[in-house]
Amino acid sequence: MLAQLLNGLASASSLFLLSLGLTLIFGVSRVVNFAHGSLAMLGLYLGVTLAQALIPLWGALGFWGAVAGAALAVAVVGALIERGVLRRLYGSPELFQLVATFALVLIIRDATLAAWGADDRLGPKAPGLTGVLAPGTLNLPSYDFVLMAIGLLVLAGVQWIMASTRWGLQLRAATEDREMALAVGVDERRLFTQVFALGAGLAGLAGALQMPREPASLAYDLQVVAEAFVVTVVGGMGSVVGAFVAAMMIGVVKAACVALGTVSIGGLELVLPKLTLVIEFLLMAIVLAFRPWGLFGRPVAPPRAARAELNPLPPPTRRGGLLLAAGVAALALLPWLAGDMAYVLVLAVDVLIAGLFAASLYVLMGPGGVHSFGHAAFLGLGAYGGALAAPLVAAVLPGLADSGPGGIASILLCLAAGMLLALAGAAVFGFVVLRAAGVYAAMLTLAFAQITWSIAFQWDAVTGGSNGLFGFWPQGWLATREGFYWFVLGVACAGGLLLRHLMHAPFGLTLRMVRDAPLRAESLGLPVFAVRWTAFMLAGALAGAAGVLTVFAKGSVAPDLLAIPRSVDALVMVLLGGLQSLAGPWLGALAYTVGQDFLARATEYWRAAVGLAMLAVILLAPGGLTGVRRLGGLATWGRASEGRAPR
Repeated sequence: MLAQLLNGLASASSLFLLSLGLTLIFGVSRVVNFAHGSLAMLGLYLGVTLAQALIPLWGALGFWGAVAGAALAVAVVGALIERGVLRRLYGSPELFQLVATFALVLIIRDATLAAWGADDRLGPKAPGLTGVLAPGTLNLPSYDFVLMAIGLLVLAGVQWIMASTRWGLQLRAATEDREMALAVGVDERRLFTQVFALGAGLAGLAGALQMPREPASLAYDLQVVAEAFVVTVVGGMGSVVGAFVAAMMIGVVKAACVALGTVSIGGLELVLPKLTLVIEFLLMAIVLAFRPWGLFGRPVAPPRAARAELNPLPPPTRRGGLLLAAGVAALALLPWLAGDMAYVLVLAVDVLIAGLFAASLYVLMGPGGVHSFGHAAFLGLGAYGGALAAPLVAAVLPGLADSGPGGIASILLCLAAGMLLALAGAAVFGFVVLRAAGVYAAMLTLAFAQITWSIAFQWDAVTGGSNGLFGFWPQGWLATREGFYWFVLGVACAGGLLLRHLMHAPFGLTLRMVRDAPLRAESLGLPVFAVRWTAFMLAGALAGAAGVLTVFAKGSVAPDLLAIPRSVDALVMVLLGGLQSLAGPWLGALAYTVGQDFLARATEYWRAAVGLAMLAVILLAPGGLTGVRRLGGLATWGRASEGRAPR
């Protein structure tokens, strides 16, 4: 037990180093840096390469020289990223910065693939630290003990800098009140670059220190960034001490789960090691439910500067209705227009499902004003609900799916089951999430999505575990490619028209008022929480419908459907299309799905191409595809490049 706890503290020390950089960056610049895990991955690869070159020359000194060199190189990369990309987005909404950093994730991953290849790279052991302490009793690797010491030294060093130097004073001032620090003469641009370089360097250091413990792999970025987010949020974003306490707490709890193994409580057996996949997210959900700004954080004050308001949705017009009808008619004729190109219908189904999924998230992010990093939870819940309902429908109504219209009735029953399960999940998650605000609410959605993913991944008897569930294909009239395409088109149109009606009805107007002026809405007697909660459930149910359609389009469902990249896909589609129009998520889904499909066929480095395209849209057209004409892309880029917020 003691050995496991010490091992957990060593892992917590690495996690602290990684999270420290993230929390410093957020504390000063308010940027949620999704690329932080990529910087750690880069540090790991650089560390392995440098160590293989330097250890034969200098021995142990070469190992530590490689660690320091990797950290410095990543710090330089961080400074270049801040100056080249993020500096142009400080006046933009937080979500644009988040998507920009996710684009950097794609670019850095493919750059790493080009430089080091797809195979994992094993790093060398630290010379002189290959043994264990107290063999036969603790068996604690000497290197783990050094990791714990490094974590404490870095904590002490950062605390000393912040408490005893002028630069640390500026850092604390910017963390506490950025606008006031700017008003008293702090050079904001220089400080941001320095802090981002420091945070990136700490990420590189954390990655390079992992050389003896795990191989360098392309999956390392997303593997660690979620844990770093959890530590940062639980500790309180911007709090150094909070990051340390949260990392230690998570490391010890995970180690205790492994050490205790299976326990029995009241006849119920709990396999605690399985909880290690999700325990940090459970802790985050519990902490934020009772303290929405983290253990050592403070409620974020609203900025004094006028925030960018979203333009009101344009009211429906006769011309718009005619264009919509013409577009739907053209889509209905697509099976004949496509001719022998069967893949066009397959791609069209993917686009329609992605559009429905993105439109469901748009309800939250646009009119609702709620940021969600875990919307894939509802996509997955709907998918599993539909998949689990399918055999029940076949057992209760045998032969129903085999008949022509029975195939439609069977899928509709599965669709209802999936939407109900997703709606129930949204009701539970939304009740907790909507009590938090800003980034903390978004992190709660991420926590619930990860908890849902973990349940799907480990509940083998019901969900099929990591293999998922198979054998779900449309029957009856929907057995043909054309029949299923028309069915998906019908469901997507129904979902889109429902949203169009609701967003211009009193419910939609109230939702937007609650977003823009919650205190005024509350003073007028409007049920603020109930309105937002209803929108959350509506978004969940529509995402569930997209999940059910995905099951019958692919014939299977697996836990990947609930994973973080799915949630990011939805975010990217919504922001790519723009938040100023109901057509935005559909256009974003079209551009993202078709572009991704085309690039994946054209080049091995398609992720980098997608990332560059995302950066181009964010920098040149912050309003998304639907906002290009309204905002004027180049003019907006010009203002942003001068450090001014786009109007």
